[in-house]
Amino acid sequence: MNHSLSKALFLGAAAAPALSLVPGSEAMAAKPEKPNVIFILLDDAGYGDFGCYGQSRTETPNIDALAARGLRFTDMYSAAPLSSPARCGLLTGMHSGHAQIRANDEMTWRGDVWNHAEMLRDSTLEGQAPMRAGTPTLGSEMKRAGYRTAMIGKWGVGSPGSESTPNKMGFEYYFGCICQRQAHCYYPPFLWENDHRVYLDNQLLPPGTPIDEGADPYDPASYDKYTQNTYSPDLMYERVLEFVNDNRENPFFLMWTTPIPHSPMQAPGDEVQYYVRKFGDEDPIEGKGYFPSRWPHATYAAMISHIDKQIGGLVEELKRLGLWDNTIIFITSDNGPAANSCSSTEWFQSAAPFRSGKGWGKASLREGGIRMPFIVTWGDRLTPQVCEHVGFFPDVMPTLCDIAGVKTPQTDGISLLPTIMGKEKRQKQHEFLYWEFPGGKGWVAVRYGNWKGLLRNVKEGNTKMELFDISTDLHEEHDLAAEHPEIVAKMWKFIRESHTEPENPMFKMSIPM
Repeated sequence: MNHSLSKALFLGAAAAPALSLVPGSEAMAAKPEKPNVIFILLDDAGYGDFGCYGQSRTETPNIDALAARGLRFTDMYSAAPLSSPARCGLLTGMHSGHAQIRANDEMTWRGDVWNHAEMLRDSTLEGQAPMRAGTPTLGSEMKRAGYRTAMIGKWGVGSPGSESTPNKMGFEYYFGCICQRQAHCYYPPFLWENDHRVYLDNQLLPPGTPIDEGADPYDPASYDKYTQNTYSPDLMYERVLEFVNDNRENPFFLMWTTPIPHSPMQAPGDEVQYYVRKFGDEDPIEGKGYFPSRWPHATYAAMISHIDKQIGGLVEELKRLGLWDNTIIFITSDNGPAANSCSSTEWFQSAAPFRSGKGWGKASLREGGIRMPFIVTWGDRLTPQVCEHVGFFPDVMPTLCDIAGVKTPQTDGISLLPTIMGKEKRQKQHEFLYWEFPGGKGWVAVRYGNWKGLLRNVKEGNTKMELFDISTDLHEEHDLAAEHPEIVAKMWKFIRESHTEPENPMFKMSIPM
């Protein structure tokens, strides 16, 4: 398969007439059918990476159009600042003081897990630390509610053969990369379909492979080997459309967990050239640990525009099938933008209006690491609004259970359905939001109203909490802890209420109480 998506995927169609449904949890009994739910999760896209959130360089007209006809949340947070724990919190509804997975654990005790040739040979080297067997997830609860369930894209919370694979966690169909290290190449030699590998017409090219010795880094031909036959996001997109078509007569729940725009920088050439013309020439990067790129800024923008085009194509397909007005779509990202050898996110100010860059985005509990774009649409049913409700990923589980009309398992979340339905007066509020992250030197954060308490360097024994008013101090520059000891005391109370000891020793850190 080449880069070009079938033109049929983007053909427009007239929107279906509105269905006579009565949305809202109070009226589930009156509904002749349940709404479909599509949850789109990007990987490392920042708060400021879409036009509707202020981005001016990258073009995202389809995402912006969905935001304009639905809800655009301003204060929605991830469950964690890194992939595996963010996905665990999203899937289970637990914050990171209770979650089973609190950081990335590649389970290196198994062997040379970072060796892609070995991983190709031996599937037992794939995957990350698993969730416990039988853990309630979005997949299992929506399946229990009578939905056909699927995940297409990146998993990252288990390994092949474990009890924590998509099929064993409630997703009847799965296609993508179970191991997040496998997602570090957009032309992989294989993907997973349910419990078996599907080998692609790509050769293994391990991440970290440099351009050939003596090659000119300014010559585009020096990068030809990084573009192979099958671009994995396109194959995933085909499966997205197939699942929607195959289940058009049934209520379905689809999680589309694209690896875009996680490093490395790889995108269809014609789309990259569009941004080269727009931005002008730029210096190449070596992309250490990933792949080099001749035009890293243009390629990052092309990656985000590529998923935007695919989202637009999905919307048109829903309209063609008459499903548009009965499908709820969520769009968000797992954590903030990266700052690595491939990163263009400071140039794009991907976390804006918060700070971007190392220590301020991905893998940090700064606002840029955990505050996410979050968009909800339901055909043409919702009253468009910019929503300032404060919430986080654990809220998704009770929200979807309310939509599906089933009892919510125990979670740390609060259903957002009243807000989605325009009934803000009925919306319950969190007293506070809580995060802990044992990655790096250890982090703890609490949001309480407009106050944010931040404890850094926990593993080094730091007990001094910083306090920021994030309604006015978006860059978290002015520590007000000394001026508000009563707020700091409340923060410590919330920490004591929220932290439980994790089972996995990789996630332990001594939090001062």
